[in-house]
Amino acid sequence: MHPLHPPAIVGLTRGPDEETEPMRRRTLLTGLAGTVTVLGVAPSSGVAQASDPLHQLERALLATPTTGVPVHLRQLDQQVTAARSMFDHGHYAALANGLPRLLSTATATHSSGTTNDIAATSALLARAYVVAAQLSVKFSHDQLAWTTADRAMQAAQVSNDPLIRAQARRSWAIVLRRTGHTDTAAQLILDTAASLQAQPHRDVNNLATFAALLSTAAYTAATSGDRDGARTLIDEAAHAAAQVEHNHPGAVAGFGTGSVVLYQVSIARVLGDAGTAIDTARRIDPASIRSAETRARYWSDVARAFHQWGKFEQCYGALRAAEHAAPDEVRYRKPIQQITFDLLQDPHSAALPGLRSFADRTGTRAP
Repeated sequence: MHPLHPPAIVGLTRGPDEETEPMRRRTLLTGLAGTVTVLGVAPSSGVAQASDPLHQLERALLATPTTGVPVHLRQLDQQVTAARSMFDHGHYAALANGLPRLLSTATATHSSGTTNDIAATSALLARAYVVAAQLSVKFSHDQLAWTTADRAMQAAQVSNDPLIRAQARRSWAIVLRRTGHTDTAAQLILDTAASLQAQPHRDVNNLATFAALLSTAAYTAATSGDRDGARTLIDEAAHAAAQVEHNHPGAVAGFGTGSVVLYQVSIARVLGDAGTAIDTARRIDPASIRSAETRARYWSDVARAFHQWGKFEQCYGALRAAEHAAPDEVRYRKPIQQITFDLLQDPHSAALPGLRSFADRTGTRAP
């Protein structure tokens, strides 16, 4: 099995999107250029970035607040949307560079008193902090994730938007789980899901957010070894996601049945069922995953499952596929670096072509 043909790793066929990936990525980055200039940064190049791209963000958040310049709500909305787009495209380092400026601008706009719509500015501030929290989790920077998720919660509370509140609470629950507060995290997610379920009007976004919350709750249960709870919750999440696609065909809600299956892969891996994780992954055609971040995360989970299973050749192939989807996914994530280190130590690592070059790109030191 050749690592340059990643779909074969899990029994998938190469789709047209993957055959034309280099051209498609050039087109995508050209279109993205106008987006990232909103934040005043550019997508990361093939050159390795600094070892800690979050350093400036950490300084901006943990030191004395700087004074930003207020902007109109429409402009702030564009900037927050651009930040989300950069995350979805897997440009983590460039996003880290732009976030201090964005958060400073959002905070200044929120505090300026130049708009009568405090709820709207609070919602935008919360969305910005949610992106910052998700990026901090990507980099395994739990202290920064704690700070940003907490601020997202505070801003969301003033937004009067139940979906913004749910997104912020989900981010906060993920941080709580990562820092050992699993029971509190689970209760927070379930309480938030129940509050959404109790609303009289449940539109497509409500249902999608509900499915995302239940999926996170299922993964949280799995990290505690609760197989039955994880199974029950992920089944409920699948039912909610199916409702989204059945009742609102063609709607773009950001969380559907495919997203639930991705969580099922992660849940099986966390529970130690590597074979089940790979079998579940075979139900997904990675070429159909629109978000580069999600596609890279899919391959990262596949790599972690193969690593857990002791199948290092397939593991390496999945890592290469993750890098192909979003180079920053393998360049900065600690679990990927640990797996790469293990591959380098394996006596048969010489049979994995380009492994040492891959390790250099991920910042992994050879033993």
